[in-house]
Amino acid sequence: MEKRVLLLTGSPGIGKTSVLLKTVEALKAKDYSVGGMISREVRSCGRRVGFEILDLGSSRRGWLAHVNQKVGPQVGKYRVNLADLDNIGAEAILKAIAECDVIAIDEIGPMELFSEKFRLAVKRAVESPKPIIGVVHWKAKHRLIDEVKAREDAEIYAVTYENRDRIHEAILVKAIEYFESKRKSD
Repeated sequence: MEKRVLLLTGSPGIGKTSVLLKTVEALKAKDYSVGGMISREVRSCGRRVGFEILDLGSSRRGWLAHVNQKVGPQVGKYRVNLADLDNIGAEAILKAIAECDVIAIDEIGPMELFSEKFRLAVKRAVESPKPIIGVVHWKAKHRLIDEVKAREDAEIYAVTYENRDRIHEAILVKAIEYFESKRKSD
């Protein structure tokens, strides 16, 4: 079975989002449209203060979580901004399902899983016929993560210091193989 749910995992700070972004840029350079959401850490004065959400399609930004967020579920020193997660993150995934060739999801992790709208968007993406390039938190335990990882059409890539500069090439090859097999079967 062709693999179309391509999942990156690895320890915190190893470069999973960077690998995802390199893969997105390589796909765009080959004229594939890519949408979805990216999460990036935000630092102030050398310290991490939160995580930003970016909609790849519209470039809308919001906060996934922040140390000064007053309400929302707490993960460590951060509070999750469910409004931005729903209105920017989950919406970006749903828009990518409808309009793009490839869906990017960064990340399916503890903060994001507090949002029912995010969980439903991930389920819809996985049930769609489109390729997904996603990041899965390395040790989070959740039924949705287990279901996505256990799919027959899923493949997991562990990002390490040794492979992080070139692993995007293997993911790019897998995504293009999927498109080629779809084209031949249509």
